[in-house]
Amino acid sequence: MRLKEKVIVVTGSCTGIGKAIVRRSVQEGALVVVHGLQESLGESLVDELGADCAALLIEDLTNDGAPERLVEFAVQKFGKLDAIVNNAAMIATGTIQNTSAERFNEFIRINTLAPYLLIRAALPELSARRGTVLNIGSVNAYCGESNLLPYSISKGALMTMTRNLGDTLLREEGVRVNQINPGWVLTEAENERKCAEGLGDDWVDRLPKNYAPSGRIIQPCEIAAAAMYWLSDECGPVSGQVVDLEQYPFIGRNPQKDKTNL
Repeated sequence: MRLKEKVIVVTGSCTGIGKAIVRRSVQEGALVVVHGLQESLGESLVDELGADCAALLIEDLTNDGAPERLVEFAVQKFGKLDAIVNNAAMIATGTIQNTSAERFNEFIRINTLAPYLLIRAALPELSARRGTVLNIGSVNAYCGESNLLPYSISKGALMTMTRNLGDTLLREEGVRVNQINPGWVLTEAENERKCAEGLGDDWVDRLPKNYAPSGRIIQPCEIAAAAMYWLSDECGPVSGQVVDLEQYPFIGRNPQKDKTNL
């Protein structure tokens, strides 16, 4: 097993990519802390995985002291902490015209500052174990869609943090920091968003090749499969790296026009 007896905290793991990472981590032998805001969904996931290898903490990471409490919870439950996955994020639309300073700060607080504070809180434990951090970013970090401005900025900042700490913490603390930038992933939240936009329940069956060359979009379990490399010891000393997981080259792409509309 690739993660045998490793203790891993996965934020925002009651649904979506986080839930898929938790499931795959347990399959690979890890002990996991499920974290999020949806208590009933988190309880169902822990029941599925078993209380001997999974525990649930429900709290908003932006609360004062929440990162420290999450680390303490993991250590009290499982005796140590080997890795954290910063997956929890606020995903919402916004432009320069309609995003207030307060709203902008909310994106930064959740998507950038909360991961930073959790890394800082977990650092003594991770340093003792020569552990690892995996940040879940987004391909929108490079520029972003026109209506995802504050979200994209927050993910761009996260990417810079990954590269900076990936160098600094490896040299000073023996802790690796890497990042996955998912592209378009079929999570529960994404399906709800598209249906709410009026695209219809069958939108996923009508994907333009311009956005999904393979004819489908990525599944959360496929992001989780990639996460196992970064959470295991297989990547050795590799740190400060950002890997884009999309089905086409995000930078430098010359897309063909596609007249098919969702």
